[in-house]
Amino acid sequence: MTVITMSRTEIDRMGVLHDLADGRIKIAEASTLMGLGRRQVFRLAKAYGKHGPEALVSRRRGRPSNRCYPTALRAEVIGIIEDRYSDFGPTLAAEKLAELHGIHLACETLRQWMIMAGLWKDRRARLKPVHQPRHRRDCVGELIQIDGSEHWWFETRGPQCTLLVYIDDATSRLMHLQFVESESTFDYFSATRAYLERHGKPVAFYSDKHGVFRVNKKDAVGGDGMTQFGRALHALNIDIICANSSQAKGRVERANATLQDRLVKEMRLCGIDTIAAGNAFLPVFIDDYNARFAKAPFDDRDIHRPLAGHDDLDDSFAWKEERSVSVNLTLQYDQVLFILEPTGIARSLARKRVTVIDYPDGRLAIRYNGVDLPYRTFDKRPQVNQAAIVENKRLGPVLAYIAEKQKELDMSRSAKAPRRRGQTNHMFKVG
Repeated sequence: MTVITMSRTEIDRMGVLHDLADGRIKIAEASTLMGLGRRQVFRLAKAYGKHGPEALVSRRRGRPSNRCYPTALRAEVIGIIEDRYSDFGPTLAAEKLAELHGIHLACETLRQWMIMAGLWKDRRARLKPVHQPRHRRDCVGELIQIDGSEHWWFETRGPQCTLLVYIDDATSRLMHLQFVESESTFDYFSATRAYLERHGKPVAFYSDKHGVFRVNKKDAVGGDGMTQFGRALHALNIDIICANSSQAKGRVERANATLQDRLVKEMRLCGIDTIAAGNAFLPVFIDDYNARFAKAPFDDRDIHRPLAGHDDLDDSFAWKEERSVSVNLTLQYDQVLFILEPTGIARSLARKRVTVIDYPDGRLAIRYNGVDLPYRTFDKRPQVNQAAIVENKRLGPVLAYIAEKQKELDMSRSAKAPRRRGQTNHMFKVG
């Protein structure tokens, strides 16, 4: 069966010609209904009688217009715009193409080309999305919005740092604040643990799509699709919800703006210029802030859950990665080779997976089925022979090479592990 694509006009003409062929209307009436001359009606009627509905379909359909620009010119123009005028609008880009490249195009033509190439959006596509307000949650502890705000909190008196903000959705009450050097997983571990020890476990945290909270790599392979922070909350039976826009978590965003004004000025009056002094000042500021800006909840219940006996915060707020054990009972983690002591359990672990648990305070454990395995570290990296005798003319380059190698050996942690910024006092040093 052949499918014929026809326009609305062509379908209407087919009905008129069908009536004409059956004698229900005359040529003059058909000419009026189709808006064509008598000669054209005779031509279409003859073609319709011979070839059927296919005779009414335009032969130009699906083909480029005879008046369209060459494909090579279009590709050239789009290439020039991508290289030099990627942030130009169609009108200005058309002017520059004419002035500097001798290519004269209508603005509307160039606009359509840029839209199809993804270099421009039409007016409707550029309209800002509408974010309508939603009702607050009913109870304290039902939803806690969290965010990190990087700012010059101490102005010129101290370093730039990040303030981790925990705010209750039901009341806009500041639940916890903590200054940290950067918005890292270990910093969120520390701040969230302090929150839980003071208030208990909320039903859910509401965050943005920062890499601490969500795996943002589209082609990520392996793992369970959960970040280290998400795994810690899952172990404690706390949900994590990632907002699709900053407006969705507007409560914490507006609180950040208020804090960047009031908190900065309060610390200026107190002469605070360090992270430690700032964290010591925060409890007093939180009490004053909540007295001024907190709202009454719709429901007076506090649904924070107390920490249970089986909630191990040390184990939950630790970095965990799986590693394969070799036939020699060795495994690598963070560019360090670990040797398992050949105990009865360890001997059976060749080619099996174990979990490396990296605690924020620097302790490290290797665990299998809940059992911590004894181990020792082994440094296999070659040492630099600094006593080698070299010719005087080669002394400078050799000394530079030795200094670089010594700098590498002095590093206690991998420089390629930004995921663990914020961790301090690791248990071992290599070299």
